[in-house]
Amino acid sequence: MSGVEVITFGCRLNTYESEVMRAEAEKAGLNNAILVNTCAVTGEAVRQARQAIRRARRENPHARIIVTGCAAQTEKETFAGMVEVDAVLGNEEKLTSASYRALPDFGVSAEEKLRVNDIMSVRATAPQMVKHIDGHVRAFIQVQNGCDHRCTFCIIPYGRGNSRSVPMGAVVDQARRLTESGYREIVLTGVDATSYGADLPGQPSLGLLAKTLLKQVPEILRLRLSSIDSIEADKHLWDLIADEPRFMPHLHLSLQHGDDMILKRMKRRHSRAEALAFVQQARRLRPEIAFGADMIAGFPTETEEMFENAATLAEEAGTSFLHVFPYSPRPGTPAARMPQVDRAVVKDRAARLRARGDLLYRAHLDRMVGSEQAIIVENNGMAHTENFSLVAVPRLIPREFKRVMITGHNGKHLEMQVASALVPSRAA
Repeated sequence: MSGVEVITFGCRLNTYESEVMRAEAEKAGLNNAILVNTCAVTGEAVRQARQAIRRARRENPHARIIVTGCAAQTEKETFAGMVEVDAVLGNEEKLTSASYRALPDFGVSAEEKLRVNDIMSVRATAPQMVKHIDGHVRAFIQVQNGCDHRCTFCIIPYGRGNSRSVPMGAVVDQARRLTESGYREIVLTGVDATSYGADLPGQPSLGLLAKTLLKQVPEILRLRLSSIDSIEADKHLWDLIADEPRFMPHLHLSLQHGDDMILKRMKRRHSRAEALAFVQQARRLRPEIAFGADMIAGFPTETEEMFENAATLAEEAGTSFLHVFPYSPRPGTPAARMPQVDRAVVKDRAARLRARGDLLYRAHLDRMVGSEQAIIVENNGMAHTENFSLVAVPRLIPREFKRVMITGHNGKHLEMQVASALVPSRAA
């Protein structure tokens, strides 16, 4: 192979950072290299990364393989010990061309395999500029990194460090750059995005940032948030939900559970009642809004009754897109030292929760049939509505704006017929 290939695992923030990594590695003159941007959120994510590294080496025996990302930050010795790996970079190091210039064959001995510094010492997140997001018609912008909270199940703060925000002006500049490249849908990403601004002068909120973006970059036709912690919602965010048509009616919530005792043991900051109140208020302000949610099944000490509370919360909240994680003990976290639920029970509960989620998703698709929806055509013959419902759009041109009539669904995605072209004045 030649050039730089990037294999990405995990969140949208990683997707964005992979584009930064590619640009910085190419700037450094790296060639014949595979960068693996890992995720540490579960043990399964780490296993999949190791599997991908072995496969990459078999298929590219002469390429240089560099491993980075959250799992490389938290389990650096694991990856350094793999014979397939040439170098391991930390989450901070992966974003600078200097790190790639300092790799073996770039003036440093091959023995210096580990380049992972203390992520907790990082106090700022430098703005990273990219012109495109490979393979996507919607563009991601990093607005925040790290997390100051210490949920008992979560290893991510140890891979990302403490919360730090990208200055508002830099986010606006990045949005302008992406719209100049043809993107009209922007997704704001972060590890704990709703904590945005607490470390900046004046402490601007995520909602204020979103308002500012839409005002200063009118070329943005759709603005989304990748994930939010509902307890941190501010007045500006509520204003956007109620009054801003370019702010999309879809929110992905970091719920994690629906039982108050388990939420306390997780060290989450919201209660079951607060989560429901948020959803109900958002739906009053924007009836067409749809919700996704992360939920963990089989957390330590979870009883069958507690599990049922999680499942019924998903139903009571009318969650359309449920993302279920079987609990995975992460070494070094408090939850890993709690009394564990039997692994077979964990898997069974996760499967049952996913089945409930499938029913909720089908009910959501049923409600969409007969409605007219605006879409932006993507590169894979699919598109997403404003509330993030997936639609099959065969024979339509990527990045084209259309208004379609939803005629049915197959349980996985919606089916449509074109109603009319959608050509907003700002898209011209």
